[in-house]
Amino acid sequence: MAGHSKWSNIKNRKGKEDARRAKEFTKLGRYIMVAAKEGGADPEYNPALKAAIEKAKAANMPNDNIERAIKKGSGELGADSYEDIIYEGYGPGGIAVFVSCLTDNRNRTASDIRHAFDKFGGNLGQSGCVSFMFDRKGILAIEKNDKLDEEELMLQVIDLGAEDFSSDDDGYEIITSPEDFNEIRDSLSEVGYEFAVAELGFLPQNTTGLNDDDDIKNMIKLIEVLEDNDDVQDIYHNWEIPDDLEL
Repeated sequence: MAGHSKWSNIKNRKGKEDARRAKEFTKLGRYIMVAAKEGGADPEYNPALKAAIEKAKAANMPNDNIERAIKKGSGELGADSYEDIIYEGYGPGGIAVFVSCLTDNRNRTASDIRHAFDKFGGNLGQSGCVSFMFDRKGILAIEKNDKLDEEELMLQVIDLGAEDFSSDDDGYEIITSPEDFNEIRDSLSEVGYEFAVAELGFLPQNTTGLNDDDDIKNMIKLIEVLEDNDDVQDIYHNWEIPDDLEL
């Protein structure tokens, strides 16, 4: 249960600059609103809301923003109507791209996503064209610190039934099945572990490299433009990002 971190390779790198934090909070607020609307305002009885709140806290979203989003979602403050939409397609060099959105205007979002793919050497495909290349998994990331014992953590993770454990210079990554995610997350949290990432997402079954400089530049731009779209919640792809490249 060791090796290169899968999540850091295909999920947009963490640690966004301050200028983008407000945009990230907007997206997280929508995520919380929808979770509260669909499953109620109590995170103890709404696993999706609990995960959304933890994701927001990991991004240092203020508690006032979190509470306001919950109240909007539960109808206490009135809420906009958002729907989940998945877009699938291919980026430059045939890289599979899977985009998860929350939108209040399906036509606007579809137009924006299609334009991004077209502009940067990709093409938007039909539903299902790349989703079969990804597996839904639980992802937990813990940052390294002097007090954390790697062997102890690994043994706890194995005992809890996680599918994979890996480490790199920055921290530790734990991969779980979707069904075991809540139990493993809560068990580790109860004994004092704090997560930089704690969410359900999609991991590629295989990754693909890009050798052409133009393809690499276009793939970076495609990710950046999609990230900057307020409707886009998450971007998954199967690009084998070079270790020396920061996104």
